[in-house]
Amino acid sequence: MSETFTEASWPLQQAVYVRLTADAGVKALLGDPARVHDGVPEETIFPYLTLGAARTRDWPGVDGGQEHDLRLTAWSRHGGRGEVKQVIAAVHAALHDASMSVSGFHLVSIRYVFGDTWRLADNETWQGVMRFRAVTHPV
Repeated sequence: MSETFTEASWPLQQAVYVRLTADAGVKALLGDPARVHDGVPEETIFPYLTLGAARTRDWPGVDGGQEHDLRLTAWSRHGGRGEVKQVIAAVHAALHDASMSVSGFHLVSIRYVFGDTWRLADNETWQGVMRFRAVTHPV
């Protein structure tokens, strides 16, 4: 690894946010402006999407390269599991293999890994978690 280590996770999160909030399919489901949140404001209208846990580690073989594990969560109280699955499909379409500008870094790839849905204990809220894997290296 080079002597100067630069963390790409924040610029990557910003790029993901910009991509999602500009995407017509995401906006069709989550409103315009799209309800995509890092921290959820009080009284948020359903459905919405949160940028969740993220893990970053060195990407072997590439000086300064990093591998990112990104979690996004869809939240719904309408339409059962169907609405959450529609949000997952829209996010997949917006991000999987997308070309995005990540400040100070080259985005080598971003790929959908999995999605999972379930109903919460309150019996009215549905949650869908998505995981994406991204690889970056400094420009």
